[in-house]
Amino acid sequence: MKEDVTIHESDALLVIDMQYDFLPGGALAVAGGDTIVSGINRLIAGFHDNILPVVFTQDWHPPNHASFASQHEGKQPHDPVDDPSGRIGPILWPDHCVQGTKGAEIHQAMALDKATAILRKGFRPSIDSYSAFLENDKRTPTGLQGMLKELKVQRVFTCGLALDYCVYNTAIDAIDAGFDVIYVIDLAKPVGAPEGIVERVLDEMCQKEVVFTRLDHVVV
Repeated sequence: MKEDVTIHESDALLVIDMQYDFLPGGALAVAGGDTIVSGINRLIAGFHDNILPVVFTQDWHPPNHASFASQHEGKQPHDPVDDPSGRIGPILWPDHCVQGTKGAEIHQAMALDKATAILRKGFRPSIDSYSAFLENDKRTPTGLQGMLKELKVQRVFTCGLALDYCVYNTAIDAIDAGFDVIYVIDLAKPVGAPEGIVERVLDEMCQKEVVFTRLDHVVV
């Protein structure tokens, strides 16, 4: 855990999927997801005050998205899916973040007025998009990498939902794209399914040299 992480002019903040369906009461609720809203807003304010990019991501699924258990006969949410390509797996989800629904909206308490951009992902029916950089085939770009490179960003801070899926995949793909990554671990909460995933992804991020810190250790 790194202390005294000072933001600088080549940094950007990525706020991942702080949407109603991932918060308590939502279709795919992450336990404690609402408890990180105020902390993320504190971090957003620090970036905004220093005129640094703040990018929100937003899951934006069509109603027939292939990652939904409802699209697979006899399957239930969190069932494993036979998907060697990884385009929709490793498990199926309840219908969530459907385009135009309340559940797909970013929580009204989030500081969207300070956003540089809002990036929608997962809108192709046959492929999911956990990462803010690449869809799950690991070939189809979202456009975020190009935008950050154009802005001369060298390091990204990540936070949001969920720790073990979209924030994790974003961090890994950011490393692979050549960015340094600061993962603000107390501003993320996990799904925790399947069993053991949190430990596995934390270990992989450590192997990839993702740097972990906490909000109170970030100097703005």
